This record gives sequence, C-alpha cells and structure tokens, in this order.
Amino acid sequence: MTQLTGKEIILGVTGSIAAYKAVYLLRELTRQGAGVTVVTTQHAQKFVGPLTFRTLSGRPVLADLFDPATDAAVEHVELAQKCHALVVAPATANLLAKAAHGIADDFLTTLLLATRSPVLMVPAMDAGMWDHPAVRDNVATLRSRGVAVLDPDVGKLASGRAGTGRLPEVDVILEALHRLLSPVKDLAGDRVLITGGPTREPLDPVRFLSNRSSGKMGVALALAALRRGAEVVLVSGPTSQAPPSGAVFVPVETAEEMREAVLQHLAQATIVIKAAAVGDYRPREASPVKMPSKQGGLTLELAPTPDILKEVAARKGDQFIVGFAAETQDVRRRAREKQEAKRVDLMVANDVSQAGIGFDADDNQVTLLDRWGGLIELPKMPKLDVANAVFDRILSLRAAKPAHIPR
Repeated sequence: MTQLTGKEIILGVTGSIAAYKAVYLLRELTRQGAGVTVVTTQHAQKFVGPLTFRTLSGRPVLADLFDPATDAAVEHVELAQKCHALVVAPATANLLAKAAHGIADDFLTTLLLATRSPVLMVPAMDAGMWDHPAVRDNVATLRSRGVAVLDPDVGKLASGRAGTGRLPEVDVILEALHRLLSPVKDLAGDRVLITGGPTREPLDPVRFLSNRSSGKMGVALALAALRRGAEVVLVSGPTSQAPPSGAVFVPVETAEEMREAVLQHLAQATIVIKAAAVGDYRPREASPVKMPSKQGGLTLELAPTPDILKEVAARKGDQFIVGFAAETQDVRRRAREKQEAKRVDLMVANDVSQAGIGFDADDNQVTLLDRWGGLIELPKMPKLDVANAVFDRILSLRAAKPAHIPR
C-alpha cells in the first residue's frame, strides 16, 4: 500500500522531446497503485504514440475533444470530477501560457479549466525559453493560483546546449505529487533539524572509523516532515541515500563537523531529531599520510567525540528534542537511561541486533519513551511510517501541554 493506492491521476503529456519520460512516470504511477488516465496533445503524439500509453495504463488515451468514440466532449467534465490530481509532464511553454491565460482549445487545456483537484505542472523546454520573461510571468501566475509548478533540472538539453530546462527525474515528480496529495500539513510553520547517517573519523587519508548506519531513517524523517508542511534541514554523514528535494542538505563527515552544522542551524529549529549514528570515539591523532601495513597488529589511542545530543538538549530554548538509541541488549532500560541523562524530550529506541530492522534495513521497530514517563511500543513497519509515528507523538505531546513541555 502506498499513498497513491486507489488514487485517480490524470497524466497530461504535451509536445516535447521529454514526452518519452512520461512513459516511465506512467509506469511508476501504476506500480504504486494509482489509476492513470493519459491525456495528450496532438503534438505529444508526434513523440510518443497513444498505443504505448494505452498499453501501460490499460485505459484509452484521450486527445481529441470531439472524438465520438469516447464522447470526449463531456468526458473532460467527468474526469475533472473524479480525479485526485492532474499532472502535466512534460509541460511546454505553450501549455503553461494557455493554462495561465485560461485558453481551452483542446482536451487537456479544457480539462485544466474544469478540474478543481490539485494540479502539478512539470516544465521542460530549452533554457532560453524557460528564462524568457513571458514564461516566468506565466509560471508566477499559475503559482499564485495554487498550481504547483516544479523548476526544471539543469543539464544537457535537446538543442545540444546545457542549461535549465530538463524534465526533473521521475522520483522528484513523484515526491512532488506525494506532497501535493498529503492529507495533513500539521507541521506547517515548524522548522525541523534532522541528523542522519554515520560519521567517519579518519585514521589516515585512506582509512577511517565508522559504523553501519545507512542514513535511511534520517531521509525518511525528512520526507515525512516535508510532506506534512515543515521546513527541513538535513545534516547527514556519508551515505548513498539521496536527500529529499526541498530540504536544506548539509553533508558532513566527522562528528565535529556534524556538531558545528547542528549548532549553526539550532536557533532557527522548532524540532530537532538526532537520528544520526555518531561515532563515540575518534583516533587521538590521525596520520597525515597513509600508515604502512603492519604484520604485528596496530594499537590505536582513541578520544571521545562530542556528545551532540546532550549539548543540544542543554542549549535548547523552546525546541522539542528527539534522540535515537540504537541498542543490542536491554534496549528499553538503556534508552530510558539515555533519555534521562541527556534530558531529551523523546527517545526513539530500537534493537539493531534484530534481523530486518535498524541499520541498512527498510523497516524498523521502535519504542518511544518521553520525559514525562510515557512509553509506546510500535510494531515493525517501514521507516517512513516510523517517521510519521514519531511526528504524531511529538504533536500529541505538544498538544497535551504537560508541565515544562516545549511549545
């Protein structure tokens, strides 16, 4: 089950070389459980034929406003009434102009006027066109009316030149659609500071001390916060996880670099979530050159790294502070001890010794312990669901307003 399961989506496709990417978008929309009706312009069919869209969607492709076979003259009204969202990808400069000025001279532009569901426009065009004042004015007009318009990507264009105008990747479009369809924006007005991933402490220019954290939990927290309307700063150690679009992303490597980044953004945050697996120790001295291999073993002298969570909790004003405790035994007891010692508002504890949860897994199973004595055990679930459960708990505690709780 995904957020798109059972949703009715209209996919509008216009006459751009990027129309072929709409095929991949359609495939992913249907894979995530959405019912998709494709509406193309006549020019779009010069790039991708309707048979491709019909085969992947399992539905007729609509293009002609006066097609007697589909009774299209009135079908645009029915589609507008039953769809949950209308996505135009790619959206050409011509389509943006028509939409901004209310021109309805084909099926797609007529549908745009008839629908009252959320609309997402995904432009694709040459850089010179995207930068033209008329196009920028049309985009500003659409956004002022509540239409979501993505900025195009930067890269090599069909003209052979490089610039801003490429259609964003499918995962970026899907994430924008998820946020558009998010049922609640209960974090609107919050600025959430999140840490994720591991830290690395260098032994020499080649070797380092680190841990198995994948960064997936931090990204899930950032995604959940963004979908619920928050501004997000994600400070992350080295990880293969791509930061979610819309988040301020601060890449770091060592624990000290993470500390500096967190303290830099702390004053503006209303919620701080320390999900990173920060290394507890670093080599007391790192070699400036690669150490030679030694057959007789190696002894390292280690020094503690800064306790970022404890320092943040000590410095906090009205922020709500959340920590993560990854344990392998006596999970609840150790998490409660950490929560009390570090004086954080909420501790998220999980047993990383269990298969299929914790480090590098897509799922997690956690216990939420708050500083007012509350304890909630959650079942195993995807990390995005865990993230939403954490935010649900934060909001419920803030709403309950126990003594001395951050507002």
